[in-house]
Amino acid sequence: MYEESIVELPAPPLPYFWEAGRSDFRVGDRHPNRRNLGIFDLLIVVHGELHIGENGKEWALGEGDTLLLLPDGEHYSVKPCERETTFYWVHFEHVAWGQGTFKDEASLAKLPFSHPYSLRIPKHCSLSAPQAVFDLMKQLLALPVGDRFWEEQHLLARILALLDAGRSGAASSPATRLAEKAASYLQQNYRKEITNETLAEALHFHPNYVVRCMKVKYGVTPIHYLLQFRLDRAKQLLVSTEWPIERIAEEVGFRYSPYFSACFKRSVGMSPLRFRKQYVN
Repeated sequence: MYEESIVELPAPPLPYFWEAGRSDFRVGDRHPNRRNLGIFDLLIVVHGELHIGENGKEWALGEGDTLLLLPDGEHYSVKPCERETTFYWVHFEHVAWGQGTFKDEASLAKLPFSHPYSLRIPKHCSLSAPQAVFDLMKQLLALPVGDRFWEEQHLLARILALLDAGRSGAASSPATRLAEKAASYLQQNYRKEITNETLAEALHFHPNYVVRCMKVKYGVTPIHYLLQFRLDRAKQLLVSTEWPIERIAEEVGFRYSPYFSACFKRSVGMSPLRFRKQYVN
């Protein structure tokens, strides 16, 4: 999948489907000019060529190309179609668009069950397997008129998942696959004592290479990833159990309770006991 820039959508909240359709343009037809539409307009070209501009930038979209037009932009036809052209379009909303991340990192750290995600949708890309997206669009447009809310939202999510830059061509690279294997290993073995060396030995790669792959994929080293996973698990246990702090520390892989409490306070901004009192009477 070729991509040139990314539109990042924090989740929660998830994008909300409004409408979709298929347009068949004859030679000479143009895409409508619009500004401040208020919703995203995703274009997916089936065949032909569509000439679109937005905010001074122009694209010639061919078969299997997608373009995500922004809610607050001005998009317009650059020139008429020079051959018969068919494309799908999807209109969807994202209420947090333009507001940055949904919550700041400090607020997220204080939530017991927070697992935020950011959809990273290519602004413009050439799909490596366009038929998969075409098939989903056909299913979306074939839904009967009426009560089809959940089916629409589900199909929109599947389409955006295929476009999500985190699951596109980069996701199939050896370095990304290794980072994901490392993360899976850490999540499954977080109770054990793990170092960069023991992790690398389990994955059969050099420690420096594993660290580099994790930093590229997740932005942190394996040890930092492990620490954060342990603390997230501790937050869940503090809210969902009455276990003493010492038992929770041991459960999530800390050998010494005081060290656990120090790490927890440094990350969350309060002690484990004070964190529990926020949610448990």
